[in-house]
Amino acid sequence: MIENTTPINAEHKLIVTIVSKGSASKIVAASRKAGAGGGTILLGRGTAGKSVYLEILGINFDPEKEIILTLAPKDRVEDILQAILDEGNLNKPGKGIGFVVNVKGLAGIFHLLEAGKLQ
Repeated sequence: MIENTTPINAEHKLIVTIVSKGSASKIVAASRKAGAGGGTILLGRGTAGKSVYLEILGINFDPEKEIILTLAPKDRVEDILQAILDEGNLNKPGKGIGFVVNVKGLAGIFHLLEAGKLQ
């Protein structure tokens, strides 16, 4: 383990959502209602060819994207992901993509874990 990180024993997962620019705020609001403590919205730009967006990623060609990072306790991930899917209509082609990543350790927000704000 890297020095000064906190192992969290897979108690948390990272939900990553990529949507067209302008959609992220409503998705974060829905995830909060489902139990998330919040989310971080990053701006990004896709680099794949135009045909790849719809055919492979299921997203309309618009290179400007918003990436939402949501750290959540593993027991809330299913409900939060469902809220994200529903609000973002991610089950429809061209609306975006969401996936869950295991988190091995944390740095910089241990105070939130201690205060119970991420539980």
